[in-house]
Amino acid sequence: MAHKQQLSELHQNTTLNDVSKRQESALTRAVDRVYMTLRRDNPQLDFHKTQQWNLAVVIARLRELFPQVPFCECMNTSTMRPDGGILSIRGKDGNLFPILISEKKNQGTNDLRELQGKPKQAKGNAIERLGKNVIGLRAAMLNESIFPFVCFGDGCDFADDSSIVDRVKTIAMFGTLNEVHLHNEGPDGIFNRGTYFFRVQEWTEDEMYTRSVDIARRSIFYYFSKYGESRFSTGNLF
Repeated sequence: MAHKQQLSELHQNTTLNDVSKRQESALTRAVDRVYMTLRRDNPQLDFHKTQQWNLAVVIARLRELFPQVPFCECMNTSTMRPDGGILSIRGKDGNLFPILISEKKNQGTNDLRELQGKPKQAKGNAIERLGKNVIGLRAAMLNESIFPFVCFGDGCDFADDSSIVDRVKTIAMFGTLNEVHLHNEGPDGIFNRGTYFFRVQEWTEDEMYTRSVDIARRSIFYYFSKYGESRFSTGNLF
């Protein structure tokens, strides 16, 4: 009996991993489409896409921007790796200006367990991992008045009657979900919330593309408005 239970749990975990990988692939394709669309529409800009942000680089930049504030040391190999990567535009000085940082989270096994006639179990920790990333990414963007972060979450844990949704709202600094919050809000922009699209139904590639390209375009407009378009590279470098 114990062996059968182990096989059942292994099958369930394999199914969940397959779902997660499939959805992350859909987000990757959506972000690649955003990248190609923006390159087509803005041939004068130099776009840069990476899968990770090195913590040592972030800290070095924060020290430069906020010399009066002490910062810790981190291992040179430590990184933040949002599922959809980080899409930026490059300034003439070589600095990168993020226009889209994207994540994809699927959480919830109780719908599968119900189909198998099993009792409900404690809900997962995908949201706790999301919270860790958001803290680091927010810090990396403290010198700007936007936070071009978006997370697409789906699964039975995100039903309206689930307490897990309140954890997402906490990460969102108690902002409303399923609305774009690109620009910082409140006095002196103290609420750098980011955007969180969460529901039970799985997000499609087209849905993630449409919402992501909108955030990226708005981010480019913000940088142009703040620094002037002339600060950014002219001529297609690809």
